[in-house]
Amino acid sequence: MVNRSYMYVEGGTTLAHPTADEQQLAHEKLALVIPTLCEAENISKLLDSVRVVLDPLKIDYEILIVDDDSSDGTAELVSVISQKDPRVRLLVRKGQRGLSGAILHGWQNTDAGILAVMDADLQHPPELLPQLLEGILEGRDMVIGSRYTPGGGVGGWNPVRKFLSTAAVWVTLPIQKRQIRAKDPMSGLFMLRRKCLEEIPFQRSGFKLLLEILVRGHIRSIAEVPFAFGSRYRGASKANFRVAWDYGLLLLRLYATRLGFGGHAKAA
Repeated sequence: MVNRSYMYVEGGTTLAHPTADEQQLAHEKLALVIPTLCEAENISKLLDSVRVVLDPLKIDYEILIVDDDSSDGTAELVSVISQKDPRVRLLVRKGQRGLSGAILHGWQNTDAGILAVMDADLQHPPELLPQLLEGILEGRDMVIGSRYTPGGGVGGWNPVRKFLSTAAVWVTLPIQKRQIRAKDPMSGLFMLRRKCLEEIPFQRSGFKLLLEILVRGHIRSIAEVPFAFGSRYRGASKANFRVAWDYGLLLLRLYATRLGFGGHAKAA
């Protein structure tokens, strides 16, 4: 993607005309949702990094922090930042949990035509966002930050975790659309056009929204950009038995839908 400032001389003569990408960016808006649950140790650093990456792109953007009523002061930190930068918005959910529901809540509270999500633990590199955006502007419906595309990786995971992750991806192959199968349908870093979600009531519980979008969304084309999954900066992982249970239930629903037994999944 070309990022270039406009230059003018006295009297209005243009020395550098906007490129096609720059003209398109002027009419687009990006909304990046970052779900949080007790991420006070990470959120300030992450917001600084994201804004440093997005500011040069000359695109209208906002960052929506969707906090599930954290008890560690996450919301208070974001509130202070948002008072200085109105592009950072805080949405607090009371009495609700679940990554998918938080993402959907954020997307429902923005008018942006380009939607994105990333984790708050700094395991997703903000530096990948320009590449995701470039893929969208080139015409893809969705662009995924992928650990399993050549060039990507999962860092220092132990063999058991690697095996479980590989198996979790493998069981999605029969329900993904054959022509656009993603190598990393479990990623939490992706960007897509709002039109791909129209009139589909997605499941709000659980943690694997990307997979459901790939199966049920209006997706005709995807691209995957490799990245190396980093280590959590600070704080504790949210992975637990409930995450695995919710994933199992999601798989059952999607298999039933694909085989014509379950109809459409309903939003919880």
